[in-house]
Amino acid sequence: MDVATSNLSRAMAEQADDTFKEADTALLGIVERVQHDGTGPAALKRLHDALVMHQQELPQLAGLFVYDENGIWIVNSTSAPLNRFNNADREYFIFHRHNADPGPHIGVPVISRSSGKWVIPVSRRINKPDGSFGGVALATIDIDFFKAFYDSLQIGNAGAVALVLNSGVMLIRRPFDVKVIGKDMRSTELYRYYTTQGPAGAAFIKSAQDGVTRLNNYRGLRHYPVFVAAALSKDEILHEWWNDTIWHSVGVLCLVIVVGLFGWHLIRQIRLRTTAEAELTLTHASLEQLNQTLERLAMQDGLTGLANRRQFDITLHNEFSRATRHASALALIMLDVDCFKQYNDIYGHAAGDDCLRTISHLIRNLTAGRPGDLVARYGGEEIAVLLPNTDVASAVAIADTIRSAIRDLEIEHSGNPTGFVTISAGVDARIPIRGVDEPTALILAADKALYEAKSEGRNRVLAARGNVPSSIAASHRD
Repeated sequence: MDVATSNLSRAMAEQADDTFKEADTALLGIVERVQHDGTGPAALKRLHDALVMHQQELPQLAGLFVYDENGIWIVNSTSAPLNRFNNADREYFIFHRHNADPGPHIGVPVISRSSGKWVIPVSRRINKPDGSFGGVALATIDIDFFKAFYDSLQIGNAGAVALVLNSGVMLIRRPFDVKVIGKDMRSTELYRYYTTQGPAGAAFIKSAQDGVTRLNNYRGLRHYPVFVAAALSKDEILHEWWNDTIWHSVGVLCLVIVVGLFGWHLIRQIRLRTTAEAELTLTHASLEQLNQTLERLAMQDGLTGLANRRQFDITLHNEFSRATRHASALALIMLDVDCFKQYNDIYGHAAGDDCLRTISHLIRNLTAGRPGDLVARYGGEEIAVLLPNTDVASAVAIADTIRSAIRDLEIEHSGNPTGFVTISAGVDARIPIRGVDEPTALILAADKALYEAKSEGRNRVLAARGNVPSSIAASHRD
């Protein structure tokens, strides 16, 4: 359902972006005509014909208009008299009169004075030759155009979709209610998510309009200050899930019964032949399954989810052999949380476990770009990062990126001089030579560099002395 709402919001955003883009493109040509050809009778006659043609080509347009600097119509695509209305009081007109930006402006929804319908104004400023304000070119998009598109979407009986200005003004919503057009959305949870969590995202939100909890997927338009939201009812989502679950469960239960009856009959026949053979078979199957489970668990650290020491040793041996055969570099980073015993003493072992999990998750994400790399819990608060095909300079850079990222988490640690959780790292990299180098030499060198980094003040990265000396200390703010 998260994927479904994401696809729906993406389609809505593309449709809205294209709709505004088509109207804005028409406005761009209109502004260029007025500024180049002027507003003489012949020029206005040609412009009127162009406006009528544009409106016929773009079904979303309710009308196209050009106003002078006083808000008086000088040409439009409708049959309404030019001197009938003055729009100097409209929000978009006031905006362009006080803003020299020639770019497009999407205004708050209004009821059209020419058609009496709700429209969304898209406008551009017209400048006089001296650069002063000369009027406004306006395209009005019929809200019914968006309503027809949104009514065609399959969102269930309690779903909702919306089109909202970045300023927080509601343009249109389904279920449609004329009362919500132009409503201020800045106090809603949806608007808070959009403005604080980024231009695209998803969250379960209780609607400020009708109180229904929905899975909302919101997304900003690429070219205009507008965002869309597609939402499916949580109750309807779970209702479909429950229906599928019940049917699947019934099917599985029937299958279990059939398999159980068959198995009972088979076991009965086997026991008639030999009870010992049946017991031996069952025992063997159980042991195999247990061994597979134990083998899988034995390769993973239960606290952090990283590879454990056993998997690290196996991978190190394999990568060391491969690096020896191909004469390629193999690097190892040994990381250790600074003053971790004090952290446990101050905040408790549960907090210490959470801290290790957070750091492990961060390191795994930072090294996820290369499939050959391995992050393992070496022991206690010490973590090893194995980097095939990596020289010492690159390994030091990776280690310092990890160090900096962990420091930027700003996990409070009053027992650390920095006031936050930091790590120290030792790095070694080499091209193994057959018969000369051993995997343990890489560990010893990196581990020694780690303890040298700690002795030099912690919160730093230090390469092994056998390599080109490289030490990266914390920044001044640390």
